[in-house]
Amino acid sequence: MDAAANGAANDPSPVLIVGAGPTGLAAAMSLARAHIPVRLIDKAMQPNPYSRAIGIQARTLELLEQHRLVEPFLELGHRARIANLFSNGMRLAQLDFDPLRTRYPYLLFIEQSVTERLLTEHLATLGVTVERGVELTMFAQGATGVQATLRRADGHTETMRPSYMIAADGAHSTIRHRLGLNFAGKTLEQTFLLADLHAETDWPDDEFHIFASGEGLVALFPMGHGRHRLIADHAVEPAAVAAPVTPAVLGEPPLNRVPAPSLEECKALIARRVQERVAVSDLAWSSYFHLNSRMVDRLRASRIFLAGDAAHVHSPAGAQGMNTGIQEALNLGWKLARVIRGAAPDRLLDTYHLERHPIERDVLRQTGFITHMAEADHGPLKLLRERVMPVLAALGPLRDAARLTISELSIQYRRSPLTLERVLDGGPRAGERAPDALVHVVDGPLGRAPGVGCIFDLHDPAFFSLFLLIPPLPVDEKPLDPAAKHEAPPDKEIERLAAEVERLLPGAVRIWRVTDTHGDGAPPLSESYGRTRPSFYLVRPDGYIGARGRTGSDLHGLLRHCEAWFAVGGEIPEQAAL
Repeated sequence: MDAAANGAANDPSPVLIVGAGPTGLAAAMSLARAHIPVRLIDKAMQPNPYSRAIGIQARTLELLEQHRLVEPFLELGHRARIANLFSNGMRLAQLDFDPLRTRYPYLLFIEQSVTERLLTEHLATLGVTVERGVELTMFAQGATGVQATLRRADGHTETMRPSYMIAADGAHSTIRHRLGLNFAGKTLEQTFLLADLHAETDWPDDEFHIFASGEGLVALFPMGHGRHRLIADHAVEPAAVAAPVTPAVLGEPPLNRVPAPSLEECKALIARRVQERVAVSDLAWSSYFHLNSRMVDRLRASRIFLAGDAAHVHSPAGAQGMNTGIQEALNLGWKLARVIRGAAPDRLLDTYHLERHPIERDVLRQTGFITHMAEADHGPLKLLRERVMPVLAALGPLRDAARLTISELSIQYRRSPLTLERVLDGGPRAGERAPDALVHVVDGPLGRAPGVGCIFDLHDPAFFSLFLLIPPLPVDEKPLDPAAKHEAPPDKEIERLAAEVERLLPGAVRIWRVTDTHGDGAPPLSESYGRTRPSFYLVRPDGYIGARGRTGSDLHGLLRHCEAWFAVGGEIPEQAAL
């Protein structure tokens, strides 16, 4: 068992994670940070060297920041702030990400192999190592756990009994097959080309470009230092490929019977389809692949959960796939931690499917539609692309919606049973992401001294965070100075709220009393969280708002909500009722 088990020694059954791609690594990170023992295995002896997913969206970067991990990604990645769509040589639309209200108004391009290395290195600091050359050969579920047989590369076998298992073993998931889960969808008929190469262009290196024409589709994504990712459809005649080359996963090595695309083929495609100056050289890697659009109909099978490519595969349009898998892992991790500790009911785990499956379905629909529209050479979709899209792209609200969707900042769980929504004067609703904001900390956990901070710095993804928003002192009584020591008098209702939430979630919640301030580094509290004072926001470990309301009239509802979903056996004393 990994050293990560030290913090959960009273539960000897680890969670077994099968597959050490970004999804599996993120799941291990979430669990290990919560001191849940994990074992992370992968049958491959070495990490996959092929550059598959390359785009990290703003929402994923926000979550990496909360896990104190974003800086190495920013250092090694390349930022693209503008997307361009061309059709037959004419630019139809340009979308810039600067208006996004986030610290990361861009798409960060970084090779998946680097993403995996950074996550692996971070896991090592949490006491978790990837066990490579280890394959899951058999498993059976029981009432209290899973019996799993593991085989190492040297033929040695081992039987273990994890409490739960996460299938992050990719598009060809053995676990999904053996569970007999339906992987419904379709395979697109076209063959696609994927290549990493050097490209000299006349456009800025913080823009990426998609070119549609009667010849087909070409996309070029900057990776920094002149390197680009090339994706093109109709790359070879269907007769040249007897069977799907890479049935579901981008970036797998090509089969021997289909030679990898050459540099000359890449040059010819670009010359025919891109009416801009692009000089390519130094082909580093290339492959053909087929696109699939498929997903399972359920993400939980008793004690086994599916995530990432094991649960869904789709077009790379919009750079959604890897981000979706990572966010699934972080959604599942904290829920498993609560249940494994015996601190929450089993039905909390059912909300993993309830919250994430609709998002997966939307991603499949959106990426499929974008792909079909971009490559259409006739008919209504071509008309939509060339005539309607330029008009729509000029409309501010639609541009804002597109930015939020692509960046995944619009992902929300408002319809989830885990949300408690009360009307406030502005601010994010329950189920939406908790945005960053600059606050003056009046008091906090662990002896935190008063001072200025940001919501993202205060939130620890191993805990719930309860933010109690109190009124600032009157301006004529005391200046609202970030350096001033703000000592608001205690509020009995707020103190009672804090005590009752701590009783229901012992050791699992950190409570912060904060108020408005001014300064740089993040938006003001009133801009991000509205103007209702006093009020509360309960932020889940995965950075989404579980509940919000007023500290007076909505106190009882918050306590009931926490007791129902995040605690076991809690009782609300009569004096807590209002």
